[in-house]
Amino acid sequence: MIDRDAFRGLPGATKYRDVPCGLVDATWVGKSVKLAGWVHRRRDTGGVKFVLLRDRTGVVQLAFEPEGTPAEVVGAAAALNPEDVLWIEGEVEARPPDAVNPEMTTGGVEIRVRGMEILASSDPLPILVAVPPGEDLPSEELRLRHRVLDLRRPELQRNFVVRHLATNAARASLSRQGFLEVETPFLTRRTPEGARDYLVPSRIHHGEFYALPQSPQLYKQLLMVSGFDRYFQIARCLRDEDLRADRQPEFTQIDVEMAFVGEEDVFAACERMLADMFASTLDRTLEVPFPRITWSEAMESFGTDKPDLRIEWRIRDYSPLLAGRGFGIIDGVVAAGGRVRGFAVPGGASLSRSRLDGINQTARAAGARGALWLKCAEDGYSGPAARAVDEQAGLLLRSEHGMAPGDLLVLVAGPDVETSPALDALRRDLASERGAVSERDEWLWVTEFPLFEADPETGVPTASHHPFTMPVDVTPAELASDPFAVRSRAYDLVLNGTELASGSIRCHEPELQRAILGALGMTPEQVDDRFGFLLEAFRFGVPPHGGFALGLDRLVALMVGVPSLRDVIAFPKTTAARGLMEGAPSPVAEELLADLGIRLVAEGRAER
Repeated sequence: MIDRDAFRGLPGATKYRDVPCGLVDATWVGKSVKLAGWVHRRRDTGGVKFVLLRDRTGVVQLAFEPEGTPAEVVGAAAALNPEDVLWIEGEVEARPPDAVNPEMTTGGVEIRVRGMEILASSDPLPILVAVPPGEDLPSEELRLRHRVLDLRRPELQRNFVVRHLATNAARASLSRQGFLEVETPFLTRRTPEGARDYLVPSRIHHGEFYALPQSPQLYKQLLMVSGFDRYFQIARCLRDEDLRADRQPEFTQIDVEMAFVGEEDVFAACERMLADMFASTLDRTLEVPFPRITWSEAMESFGTDKPDLRIEWRIRDYSPLLAGRGFGIIDGVVAAGGRVRGFAVPGGASLSRSRLDGINQTARAAGARGALWLKCAEDGYSGPAARAVDEQAGLLLRSEHGMAPGDLLVLVAGPDVETSPALDALRRDLASERGAVSERDEWLWVTEFPLFEADPETGVPTASHHPFTMPVDVTPAELASDPFAVRSRAYDLVLNGTELASGSIRCHEPELQRAILGALGMTPEQVDDRFGFLLEAFRFGVPPHGGFALGLDRLVALMVGVPSLRDVIAFPKTTAARGLMEGAPSPVAEELLADLGIRLVAEGRAER
């Protein structure tokens, strides 16, 4: 529940109301009041008619009594529809003790209505706004089609109050830290950064296109060169990529850049901002500084670069212990250069055989060839991997690896690129199932990512974060000779296994920047064509700089506890990138296309 102080800035008396519905409390008892809002629910006791009136601050109960309310008003109240818009006037009375509703902030009072006007009538609703407790919501497709009704739900209204408060807190915190809010262009040059760009044709320059920004990356670096040594922006970003619950084609990030800094300076600024956001929005204290681990440590111990530290189980390498003991599967994997890694599940030996078969399926779905398991009992070990456990290995499993009777060891054998995703999926799946995920929030900085990763299809280098990241202690020649060995000064901020922010210390050395772009397959001519304006600016004195971008939508979703970004974005798109309410995208008349110098040569339109 949002604190009532969140609505303190609302205006007082207006033409239609003296106070918002959710702010009528005991201080109003005995006073006359005017209210306006939507009909949330209506019930008829046979004599008195009750209506819950709602606005974004909450609901308040109206009472229409035959003795004190004009007959025509009582009659009109009996015919009210859900979502009719009302104006009422009446007296605020305290409810009898046995009628107090502790679930409502206004549950101690009700309004004895003396007059009412229907300001707007509602047609029959395609979806309910006042969904009864325990009843399923309509399908998401239907709710997105009727988004204006869905947004009236108190649960969604609360989400946007939190979003507003969090955004204001971020802006205030960064301002106190000396950052300037600067807007960057929305119509810009296409500079490939990973995802596909949304392109905007130019009416004036036929055959040329603007790109909508995937992020303000290059502009914020140019601002550092321009002498604005602390910049931030609540930035809209657009990426034409496949969607899922935590991804939208247009999203908002808190974008921050700083000059003359190292990693710890950036971390401190971000942590201070987040601490202020949680304190002022949710009245929660964050313990800072957050822990830091390297990317290599994260991959080794958790199988992922966004580990969930609420799960205490750690992944270990069991190859030295189990290889060479005559179990062909393990011996073959290790001989081929792979490893056998896994984690212990306390009390997991109680899992049924069918559930253990499910572990194998989970591993395969994550890209591994399967999983092995080992049960520990008082009298020894059992399971497919037991053939690799002789007396010595059994003793070491207990003494050095903490296995105890009743525990289960889950193992995946193969190259790390296959086993890490499988172990991550198994660790999260089993921990959730067995209640091994703590309720505390766990923040984490993951540092020193590889500068490059291999394209899964071609094997050529691609930027792990983005191509403007400073490498760790490498010359241009060394980078060109072995790009996959280069670490970077990139970092991610993770909360409970979800990446919230990403950033880096930027590459401010022109020749090193050219070497990075060259390793990505760009010729010198392509580098100048695509990024010449950035490198040109670097010729005139560029300070060391770095920053971060934090996904505001994703953060707010975690703050309010919803699984989908669509619950914290006012008018989101579907996973097919469609706006169902407004019908976007839509065809454009041929004369408008001609004005832009565009002619359609094929339909190729997806089904609606």
